[in-house]
Amino acid sequence: MNINIVPLQTHGDERGSLVSLEETNNIPFAIKRVYYMYDTKKDTRRGFHAHKKLKQLVVALKGSCRFVLDNGIERVEVVLDNPAQGLLLDSLIWREMYDFSEDCVLMVLADSHYDESDYIRNYEEFAKLVGEI
Repeated sequence: MNINIVPLQTHGDERGSLVSLEETNNIPFAIKRVYYMYDTKKDTRRGFHAHKKLKQLVVALKGSCRFVLDNGIERVEVVLDNPAQGLLLDSLIWREMYDFSEDCVLMVLADSHYDESDYIRNYEEFAKLVGEI
């Protein structure tokens, strides 16, 4: 499985750092939705779904968490812990998130608005779908 960690250019000086996110520049899609997660308890696991079409870029703005990514053939684990890097998630990738640090703030940029019909929330359904493609 090809894991795409996108480097995000950091600008800064003695005052601090700044990262700019721009669609079609360092974000490879038009941004339609932005959301973030925080105060996630350390023992909580999230995700457990894939998307039929949605593409996302995930950035750990603060703290860290682990992702398990699955394309139906292999499973890969990725740690997000750098606000100057984004994890690009294509469609048809099963994702699970866990091991959130106490201070974790996870921001997600998506290429479309929320659409429940785009979610695949059952792993067996996901495995069947990717096996047919």
